Amino acid sequence: MSFSSRLHEIRDGFERPFWVANISEIFERLSYYAVFASLVRYLHEVLNFPTERATDLTGLFGGLVWFLAIFGGAIADRLGFRRALSLAYLILASSYFLLGSIGASWFAPVRNLVPLVVLATFLLVLPPLGVALVKPCVVGTTARASKENVRSIGYSIYYTLVNIGGALGPWLAGIINEKLPTNVVFRMAALSVFLMFFLVLVFFKDPQRSGDTKTASFDETLRNFAKVLANPKFMIFLLIFSGYWIVYWQEFITLPLYVHDYINPLTNTDKMLSTGPMVVIALTVAMSVASKKMAPFRAVLLGTLISMLAFTILAIHPTVIAAYAALIVIALGELTQQPRYYDYISRLAPVGQQGTYMGFAFLPIGIGALVAGRIGGALLHQFGEVQRKPQLFWWAITAIGVATTLLLWIYDRVVKPSEVKSSDAGANA
Repeated sequence: MSFSSRLHEIRDGFERPFWVANISEIFERLSYYAVFASLVRYLHEVLNFPTERATDLTGLFGGLVWFLAIFGGAIADRLGFRRALSLAYLILASSYFLLGSIGASWFAPVRNLVPLVVLATFLLVLPPLGVALVKPCVVGTTARASKENVRSIGYSIYYTLVNIGGALGPWLAGIINEKLPTNVVFRMAALSVFLMFFLVLVFFKDPQRSGDTKTASFDETLRNFAKVLANPKFMIFLLIFSGYWIVYWQEFITLPLYVHDYINPLTNTDKMLSTGPMVVIALTVAMSVASKKMAPFRAVLLGTLISMLAFTILAIHPTVIAAYAALIVIALGELTQQPRYYDYISRLAPVGQQGTYMGFAFLPIGIGALVAGRIGGALLHQFGEVQRKPQLFWWAITAIGVATTLLLWIYDRVVKPSEVKSSDAGANA
């Protein structure tokens, strides 16, 4: 097919809701990652939470999204995408604004009424509620508002726009934090998603349903969850792979504190965190071609090992340049394993339950973020503030990553998912 024909196909293949939803997703991701990039230092340096509490709360913010998203699709389906998106952006706008206002003088009566940790925890739970509604709406709209011949392109557009937002958010937060207080980052994020509220109200209409875009009800979601829990082999895999995300999320949860406290306090750690998404945007196609012929598990194992060894660069050579290098290596590992990870999970799922299992493939991301905050904060406090040997922190994090890689290799040798799939097929024949 010629380029002009493909361009015509793309132009006519997407309805207006597709573009509205995906444009709004750029600003949602921009806001989310701007806040995420600044959050741990905001909690530690502005609100004066100790290291362990600040990292724990940051992990809660990063992890809760992936648990709530399991049920977000059922809620969005009940409300309709237009109402769900509108509600989500209102929740996000108000919660980001209030998070950035915790230290404001006008917020003092609330601050004096409720313990600070309780107030911060409550406000940090609200944004994941909004994000959990946005994700299924945008993905669902991409499916419903795309013609069959361009639907795969639609998902590629969605993935690219998500990464653009993920790169722009920390970069803009860094620009703001160079000259303005950190609470301005939260208000920028609030304004960004508030504008998306109006964009949805004015331009978005619920796309027509089609037979292949059914969203599970609450009851179906709970039954699906029970199916996953009833498969111990799969649950073990999810728990093991959570180790990857425990290490990965350190770039948002502890790396900013480490660079600021133990390398150079003048470093713009927010801008630094735009490195990974930029690498992903630049190299997605090249890495897809390079790893196309690699077996799914081999790609998962190789990508995991690459990412898990990245922080040794910082452990050996604690400089700002080394921190950037570590982020680049983590992104290369992510690009190697992430697309093939879902292929591997499809091989672990019993015949006829691939859809259910794929829906829970995101659980390790949430588990990893929640645990990463607790583990990262405790280790950074111990090695940095107590022992005064901060470089040991990265060796400890690397040890978690290497152990994860080893456990994945052992798991695959024991379970042999390709054989499991074949035997299940025979049993169900």
